[in-house]
Formats: sequence, C-alpha cells, structure tokens
Amino acid sequence: MIDKRVLPLAIGGLGIGTTEFTIMGLLPDIAKTLHITIPEAGHLISAYALGVVIGAPLLIRYSVSKPPKQTLLALMILFTVFNAFSAIAPTYPTMMLARFLSGLPHGAFFGVGTVVASRLAGKGKEALYISLMFTGLTVANLGMVPLVTFIGHAFHWRLYFGIVSVIGILTILSLIAWLPALPVKAKTHDKSELHFLTNPQTWYVLLITAIGFGGLFTWFSYITPLMTEVAGIPERNMAYIMVLAGAGMVVGNLLGGYLSDKIGAPKTTAILLTMMMCALLGVFLFAQYTPVALALTFLCGGLSMSVSAPINIMMMRSAPSAEMMGAAFMQAAFNVANAAGAYLGGIPLNKGYGYNYPSLVGVGMSFIGVLIVIGYLVRYGNKSKVHLI
Repeated sequence: MIDKRVLPLAIGGLGIGTTEFTIMGLLPDIAKTLHITIPEAGHLISAYALGVVIGAPLLIRYSVSKPPKQTLLALMILFTVFNAFSAIAPTYPTMMLARFLSGLPHGAFFGVGTVVASRLAGKGKEALYISLMFTGLTVANLGMVPLVTFIGHAFHWRLYFGIVSVIGILTILSLIAWLPALPVKAKTHDKSELHFLTNPQTWYVLLITAIGFGGLFTWFSYITPLMTEVAGIPERNMAYIMVLAGAGMVVGNLLGGYLSDKIGAPKTTAILLTMMMCALLGVFLFAQYTPVALALTFLCGGLSMSVSAPINIMMMRSAPSAEMMGAAFMQAAFNVANAAGAYLGGIPLNKGYGYNYPSLVGVGMSFIGVLIVIGYLVRYGNKSKVHLI
C-alpha cells in the first residue's frame, strides 16, 4: 500500500508533467488561435523551460530555511495561479509571460519534494519514495498528456491549462491533508547549499543534462507536425501517439534504473545517450514510413526517461551535502535542454526544411552529450566518487 504522505508529491508531479509535456501535442492548435507559426509556438516551450531554469535555484535559495510543507504549499499556489493565467492569456506576448511564470515553481517543487520524500521514507527506502514522487510524471506522460491532448484537439486547447489548474488545486488540498509538518533541517545556509557548484564533477553532470537531453527535445517539441506531416498520421490520432511515447517512458524509466544498478550510472548514461543519438538519426531518415515512425516514437520516449535515473544518481553523488539545491539545479539543466532543443530544433523549420530535420539537430546535441560523458568517465571513472576542489 502506498504511503499517503507521499501522494501529494506524486499529484504535484502529475500536474507539472501535464503542463510541461501536453503543449508539444497542441502546438498547431495554439499557433492557429494566436496567429503565429508553429516554430513561434515552440518558443512557448522555451519560455516555460527558462522559468524553470531561473526559478529552481532562486526559489530554493529562499526555501532552505522554511518548513518544507509551507514551502511546497506556496510553490503549488504559484503553479496553479500562473497556469490559470495561461488559460486566459489573450495574446502571444502575454502567453509567453504566462508560460515563463508557470515554470518558476517547477524545479523548486521537485527540489524540495525530493528531500521531503527521502525524509518520509524509512531507512533503506529513500530511492523508493523518491521514485513514488516521480511516478506522477510517468502517469502524466502515459495517461494525462494523451487525454488532455485529445480534449485540447476536440474542444479547445485552453482547457488544457484549466485542467492543470484543477490538478494544482487537488495538490494543495492533499498537501494540507496528508503531508506532515516536517521541521526545518538544522544549520542550513545558502553558502553550504551552493558549495557543490565548486565541484567540477557537478558541472560535467549539468552539461550532460543540458546538452545531451536537448537532443530529445528537438524531437519531442515538434512531435505533432512530425507525425502528421511526415509520417502521415491523422491529427485526431495524436492522443494515441502520446500514449505510445508515454508507454515508452514507463519502460525506459525502469530500464535506466536497472542498468544503472548493474553497470554504474556514468556508463549507463553513455550507452543510453548513444542509443538516443542513433534513434534520432533514425527519425530523420525513416520518419516517412509510418510503422517505423511509430516504433521510433516508443523508442525515443523510452530513452527520454531512461537517462533520468542514472544522471540524477550522478548529481546526488556530486552534491551529497546540498541535496535540495542539487535536485533543483538538475531540473534547471533539464529545462535548459528543453528550451535549447525547442529553439534549435525550430531553426531548420524557419529555413524551410521538413519536420524531420529538428531530429538531425538532436543527433548533434546527443553526440556532444556522449563526448562529455566520455570525458567524465576518463576523469572520474565509473564509480562517481565525489571530487571537490
């Protein structure tokens, strides 16, 4: 039976995953309503990601000295209000602002939530409780994202932000009802929280995440026009495509954790990023063949989540005395990848190339990520021991 104390964190993850990933399936709808191009609509993804990058370390800095329950409530209230603003934003500039503001609480929520989940767990169950929190993201991609994508296509895309706001309200109520009032961690200061940034090992991990993961988002940001314009799948079936990608993420999440335990986190990351590079090259070359495009959707979805477990283990080992800030910076790096992938993937589209070309940009980003992992392995080996300067 799942400990109900951790359920509010999972529900919050469900809301965050829904708002972050549903937009990829609704870009054409949003572009049409706001009278902009699809690449311009892709900048809304970048705006959200930029909010995460800025908000994660900034809000965590002011959270480390506050009670965790109070902090999580404040962050989820901001998340709910800003997503409601997205539902009514009338113009492209106001929508850009709304998406930026909506991203601000994202990384801080997961940063605080990771520490809270580990504190709620019994000895030896920390990883299990943290994975339970991130179950919300998995469920979002498997169920909520396809469902909300369908609703957005069938009725109006603004309902997507309304649904996310409702999930935010449910998270607030569950935090009040079920999350215990944990005490503030003793002797926590900004300086000690940021000291992990003096560790060069940390910067290897952040760069692997920000650049290597960016390859994934060149594909995922434009998945709807890729599948409809190149693979020839009707737009009304995009919800099923998102289910397929979500199913891949569930499998990939388990695979990444299993491989990481067996052969070590750095080596696992190198293998999976190499596979991502090959899969994205496959998208570029073969997306016009519908069965192949479907298989690659499942594969790319799986690889997107498979790297999460090993890369987070690498960060935890490089920032053992700053868990909350380290987790927040990982969310920031992940969303640098999100923003960079959406932006760089849009460049060939603006030049008039087809919707399979963003994935070719992704091949280059994944390749750079692989090179950085190789540099990490050469310098630190496969044990991920902490090296401070």
